[in-house]
Amino acid sequence: MTIVMCFGTFDILHPGHIYFLREAKRLGDYLIAVLARDSTIKEVKGITPKYDEKQRVEHIRDLRIADKVVLGYEADKYEIIEEMNPDVIALGYDQQAFADKLKEEMAKRKMEPKIVRIRSYKEEHYKSSKLR
Repeated sequence: MTIVMCFGTFDILHPGHIYFLREAKRLGDYLIAVLARDSTIKEVKGITPKYDEKQRVEHIRDLRIADKVVLGYEADKYEIIEEMNPDVIALGYDQQAFADKLKEEMAKRKMEPKIVRIRSYKEEHYKSSKLR
């Protein structure tokens, strides 16, 4: 079984998020969606999410695309990867904060998941920062 892991805030759900999750799911047999903690969103994006982390988890679960939906860790953002040990990590076309050190962190932890960038879906219309 091929385990795929993807990451996101998924605050204001839109068709781009659904596209991203479906494309990530196509990369394997089992998809784990990891949602950013409220504190991480404040730290990285400098904003407070519209929906709190528990609500966002429920919203993603309700889509029934991901097989498992979990919150990331606050202290070590990469620990969840080590814990779940995915074969593939799917990243959004615009994910930078988490992704910039991903290969380096995986090497430190002696892990070699395949890292795949999912292309954008109508980015001119469906980008969270534009929908706020």
